[in-house]
Amino acid sequence: MTTSAAGPPTVETIAARAGVSIASVSRVLNGHGARPNTVRRVEQAAAELGYVPNGVARSLKGGRTRQLTFAMPDVGNPVYVSMVRQIQATAKPLGYRLLLHSTDAVAEDELDVVRSLADRTSDGLILVPIRVTGEHLDVMAAAARPVVVIGSLPDEAPVDSVRADSVSGTLLAMRHLLASGRRRTAFINGPADTVPGRNRSLGYRTALAEAGLEHDPALTVTTEFDISAGAAAMHRLLDAAPGIDSVFCANDQLALGAVHAAHDRGLRIPEDLAVAGMDNSELARASHPALTSVDLGSAERGRIAAEMLLSRLDGEDHDVRCETVAARLVVRGSTAYDQPDYDHDRDRASDPRAHPDPDPGRRRGAGSGTTATSASASVSAS
Repeated sequence: MTTSAAGPPTVETIAARAGVSIASVSRVLNGHGARPNTVRRVEQAAAELGYVPNGVARSLKGGRTRQLTFAMPDVGNPVYVSMVRQIQATAKPLGYRLLLHSTDAVAEDELDVVRSLADRTSDGLILVPIRVTGEHLDVMAAAARPVVVIGSLPDEAPVDSVRADSVSGTLLAMRHLLASGRRRTAFINGPADTVPGRNRSLGYRTALAEAGLEHDPALTVTTEFDISAGAAAMHRLLDAAPGIDSVFCANDQLALGAVHAAHDRGLRIPEDLAVAGMDNSELARASHPALTSVDLGSAERGRIAAEMLLSRLDGEDHDVRCETVAARLVVRGSTAYDQPDYDHDRDRASDPRAHPDPDPGRRRGAGSGTTATSASASVSAS
């Protein structure tokens, strides 16, 4: 592109080069027609100056950019990578490109992304907020383009949404641990002021109450949703609450950190400590032993969100939609001896037959393979 001290080529510089009026250049570049000689001169001047039509200007004229935006808290989280794949797989065949934005879970950044739809650089937005405020609802209601949320919203929310049932998912994991005889189950949660943090905490406490167990605050640590935080939290729990026999973690990153901490302490998994996570991400399968984890349908949520957004872009005028994806427990070696990925012979010292448990029923995996359970309609979802 030819540039000058004044910057890249504009309609003014093209007009000067072609020897025509600015109005004539504007008509030609916007396809409104002009005399053949004028068209030829403008196109030649534009080519010589390296003029590239502005995408925003084209969208103002045609109404579509053929671009969608996906704004997520953490671009490195495997859960959001899974969503990206499905959103793109749904939108790309229809001619849409996908723009990615990491908000770092900062509310003002999320609000700015919604407001930026007025710039018409994107036809619509799929947003994943982990905290939802009244300002979120107001800004989304006033959005210039359609917005779809992946996550829980109040009933009066003005936009379509798809959510996971993490309360029921937490219940599935906790019931599995308790059914295997565990009675000192710790809980590593993410920030308590987030929607996921609140709902996982509700599921944890509900499961304890179902089993007739008292909630012990000493068995809960609240931290950030990442691996290093999970390891630090597990060390804190092991120091402060001896006798812990299991831990439920609010996501797989926290669970992987807990596994690392347990290995550092010389604990055997699942013999000494059963570990369960949430999300059923690639991290769960990469752990050793592989993690039992609650599958919250991240890919399915991404697909549904994309379909919701595309239907709005197609002009479908219907009531606000909210869909819930059921949770499913995937049992692996981190909680159950009888899973294929549990290596009974990896170490003689870790063989439960070599060191019989005085209470054989206490540490046995409940069930085998994968357990699928639909979310209860009476339980809040997130």
